[in-house]
Amino acid sequence: MKTYKLTAFEANGEKIIEESILADNDHSAKEMAEKRLSEENLIDKTHRFTSPSGKLLLFHP
Repeated sequence: MKTYKLTAFEANGEKIIEESILADNDHSAKEMAEKRLSEENLIDKTHRFTSPSGKLLLFHP
């Protein structure tokens, strides 16, 4: 399993969440991140989700 990083921010730059997600591949990890953002009602907040290699998988400004 690989460790991915999910971070969401307020408009002023304050971190709302910063979590690690374990997944076997980018596709599964992205689905898990989108689910987590929806659960926390953060899907419309600024967020980013990166792979262990630094690849940007999700971004919302």
